[in-house]
Amino acid sequence: MKKLSLVAAAALMAAITCASSVVHAQSYPSRPVTIIVPYPAGGPTDQVARQIAPKMAAKLGQNFVVENVSGGGTNIAGQRVARSAADGYTLFVHNLQVSANVSLYKSLPFDTEKDFLPIAMINSNPLVLVGRKTLDAKTLPELVAWMKTSKARMGHPGVGSTGHLATALLAQALGVEVTHVPYRGAAPMLQDTLGGHIDLFFATPQQVVGQFASGEVKVFGITSKDTSPQFPGVPSFVATYGPKLNIDFWQIMLAPAGVPKPVVDAIDGALQEALADPDILKAWAASGMAPYPPELRKPVGAAAYLKSEIERWGQVVRDNKIEAPGN
Repeated sequence: MKKLSLVAAAALMAAITCASSVVHAQSYPSRPVTIIVPYPAGGPTDQVARQIAPKMAAKLGQNFVVENVSGGGTNIAGQRVARSAADGYTLFVHNLQVSANVSLYKSLPFDTEKDFLPIAMINSNPLVLVGRKTLDAKTLPELVAWMKTSKARMGHPGVGSTGHLATALLAQALGVEVTHVPYRGAAPMLQDTLGGHIDLFFATPQQVVGQFASGEVKVFGITSKDTSPQFPGVPSFVATYGPKLNIDFWQIMLAPAGVPKPVVDAIDGALQEALADPDILKAWAASGMAPYPPELRKPVGAAAYLKSEIERWGQVVRDNKIEAPGN
């Protein structure tokens, strides 16, 4: 009898929990939703979050507030999201860095694959290889030939950043040695490139399209399968050197693990509407960005993509013996 009572009690608790989740999902969202961005305001990930937030708010009838929580190699924000209630009121917009950190750090205050629920891949953005205009090389093959005889000074936004990883992958793929020059961001790298203090750096297209158009910098290649109308005459690394140099600077939306499926569906539905918005698509197209195909804009596809990127950048980190500062 006692055993039956315990079974009945467990079943009752499960039913109550399920009912509570259903009620919660039906009323979601009943208050503002916070989108955590693990960088200061103004960067590309922050800009994407601020573009989609008002569109999602319009769809779901509640404010979506972007909050910048920087520091700790993005792991301070990650820890906060991972420890938040799994109710859909705390979301996380991150980028390629979240996959690389798994291998860059000896230990993290969360498990990236277990503590986060991928909602959807948001958009893809190739990188362009930017060079000072005084470089003698005029084409990508000429640049590679020069890099094989000269140790190029290549800037990036610090150890473990997307720019650092892309630089390490480029040097590895081309069989060249480079001098890594860390910076605090893209703006000082661009200034030092204009001043001739460094030779090359990877940027997102929107960061340098104006300087390329005015002839202040050279752009030697783009890390996508296709060329870009914003950079006429600039070849694809993939077409020239193979798929290993297909590098997307991507954005992803995550939530704490355990968010009820109806809430996930509501968030995803609002995000999909934002990603179909003509104003957002126009702004992204002008700067070389594009939303991911539909299959990657769902939790299953996003989770698989994140896992593949964890494996890919983990290999780059190990091959190049890269460690985050303070490890």
